Amino acid sequence: MAKPFRLPNADEQAVLDGLEVRLISPAEQPRWEQEVSEHHYLKNAILVGERLRYVVTFQGQWLACLGWSAPARHLKARDQWIGWSADQLARRRPLLANNTRYCLLVERQQLPNVASRGLALCCQRLSSDWLAHWGHPLIAVESFVDAQLFHGTAYKASGWTLLGPTSGFGRVAEDYYERHERPKQLWVRALDAKGFAALRSGQLPASLAAYEVEPPSKPKRFKASLRRIQGLLDRLPEVPDPRDCHGRYQPWRAVLGIMVLAKLAGTHMGQRHIAEFALQLTKPQRRALGCLRDEKEPTGYRVPSESTFQRALARLDFAAFEPLLLEWQNQTLGPDTDTHLAIDGKAMRRTDGRSLVGAIGQPSQRVHAVVPMQKGDSEIIAVRDLLAQTEFTGRLVSFDALHTQHQTIHQVLYDHGADYVTPIRDNQPGLVETAQTLLPEGLTP
Repeated sequence: MAKPFRLPNADEQAVLDGLEVRLISPAEQPRWEQEVSEHHYLKNAILVGERLRYVVTFQGQWLACLGWSAPARHLKARDQWIGWSADQLARRRPLLANNTRYCLLVERQQLPNVASRGLALCCQRLSSDWLAHWGHPLIAVESFVDAQLFHGTAYKASGWTLLGPTSGFGRVAEDYYERHERPKQLWVRALDAKGFAALRSGQLPASLAAYEVEPPSKPKRFKASLRRIQGLLDRLPEVPDPRDCHGRYQPWRAVLGIMVLAKLAGTHMGQRHIAEFALQLTKPQRRALGCLRDEKEPTGYRVPSESTFQRALARLDFAAFEPLLLEWQNQTLGPDTDTHLAIDGKAMRRTDGRSLVGAIGQPSQRVHAVVPMQKGDSEIIAVRDLLAQTEFTGRLVSFDALHTQHQTIHQVLYDHGADYVTPIRDNQPGLVETAQTLLPEGLTP
């Protein structure tokens, strides 16, 4: 339970009057991250996008740490508070920032009002610092407060406004959200009253117009022929539908088919971009995909919603789906005449350490096999698993230096009768010496 409100005594007031808020130096960042990881309830110091890190000090002693980063993409209450349109949101979102981390390094009872005073001082300089570091000012700020742990008193005391609880979803990957059943309080504050009023206007004033950004372009209309679409759709019913019975409003073939076509058309992000792609499909394409008939729609066919794609991506059995997709790829591209197979591992962004090992044929660029890896898995073992399920007899296989391993090369050379190219580096001095001895003098390993 919160302590009763009281005014600071003379010594405490002297501390408040002597508070300083400053940006940390690059050399101080490890200390800042360590302090935040130790004292903040989330136990990590991760900031995303454009970001700044501050420290609140008194006579050189660190009393609190603040971290600011990119704002949330969509917040219904915040967007209603500002009053801007969806197009204005896309163009002017960079003029907002989120107070992602704020933690005291001293006991709250020891120095009352330090949190609110430090936050207020930071807000006074935040916009000018952002302009110096990121090339544009800030007009308003937002923050989330866990109401099960805190009351948001520091925000209220420093002039912030409580808009209410969030919907209880958290972003776990780019354009991918999961319900966490722990809604936060949403607090906001305008840093520039005139600029804030202009955010909802049709034209920003000259002082801010230069900082508008061009929103991402809409996905291009996919021009696949119905014959080619049908060739893929004929295979999709073989992929099990992972959805619950009450969640099968749209046919599974339509959901899965649109996700595949969106990726083939170059849609790189998650369910939101797939849903935008789906809206661009023509009436014949929607009909061929098996979309739900709906006379209220302009095309006569309703495409799946963003939430439908989200659930499908989370539950899809990729092991069952991959062979069907590879079979269709090979039929579309024609006979496999690749002479070279490039094998490499790539980390996937915003997936908590997951990655993929793939075998890509050259020159066709067709995918021959993919093996997923969880955080902590060995890429060396994953490549050996991939080699075991890939046919490459008579081809040239290339790796990076990580796979210059006797067992891996044995698998390529003797189990499959293939040739290989792999780098030799100084961390294998015996192998380098052998190569320098056996290879011609003019060929540098």
